[in-house]
Amino acid sequence: MPSMSENTKSKKKFGKLRNKYRFVLINEDSFEERFSLRLSRLNVFSLFAALSLFWVFIMIYLMAFTSLREYIPGYTDPELKPKIYQLNLTLDSLETQLYYNEQYIENIRRLLRGEDLIEGDSSNIENVHDYGNITNDKSKEDSLLRFELEKQSEYNIYYHESEKVYTESFNDGPKVYFSPLTGIITNKFNANNNHFGIDIVAKRNDAIKAIDNGIVVLAEWTINTGYVIVLQHTGNVISVYKHNSALLKHAGEFVKAGELISIIGNTGEQSSGQHLHFELWINGSSVDPLAYISL
Repeated sequence: MPSMSENTKSKKKFGKLRNKYRFVLINEDSFEERFSLRLSRLNVFSLFAALSLFWVFIMIYLMAFTSLREYIPGYTDPELKPKIYQLNLTLDSLETQLYYNEQYIENIRRLLRGEDLIEGDSSNIENVHDYGNITNDKSKEDSLLRFELEKQSEYNIYYHESEKVYTESFNDGPKVYFSPLTGIITNKFNANNNHFGIDIVAKRNDAIKAIDNGIVVLAEWTINTGYVIVLQHTGNVISVYKHNSALLKHAGEFVKAGELISIIGNTGEQSSGQHLHFELWINGSSVDPLAYISL
């Protein structure tokens, strides 16, 4: 056990920490007391300890939740990861577009040589999509539109290589062109009046189909014709679909007869109502589509 003298010494040391001191500011000329403060060693030590802990917490917060942590070894820029992600998406899109452009150029070369078109295989391209903003909410109008499109595509002419019912000559393309749309013809072909196609009126959101196998050579917006899509077919045949409300294919893509390519609409300055303006060009000359397609 500690002796009485040791206890006495420890009490004296602790008592010194609690001894009161007065800190006074005095005017040197008049000896007037301006400010005074009673302190003890224990109070001073407690104040410095509290201030030290406060500044430690402040520094930890700044380093952990602000950009200052970039200067700590081992930390990286917090914006670096989303930037890399966006660059990966951009690179993927450029790679996909480059693939379609190469496919488009190759098919144009084949057309010029009189060879058959090839259907590209884009399975080797890794498609990266951002699913962060996708929701599973479906409106009533969206469900009805999906039902109509699925119903219209039930009888599309799609080729399936595993079915023996299709012969090699049939796979080269249908001999009779597929009807692009079922509706009422309101304006017929008249080259003398610079009307190089026919106008077909149909129900709202009706789907427009490709008349034959081909390559999409144009799919974009124009001021006069709105959303327009142009297909290049074998035999130097071109089909044109104007005033669409939406395009379902991109330039360079291969489409098959009866495949959905756009939605009927009323876009462009030359459109006066919802309809499809359809043109058919053979060997560089416009022809009456009714002579080749049964609508």
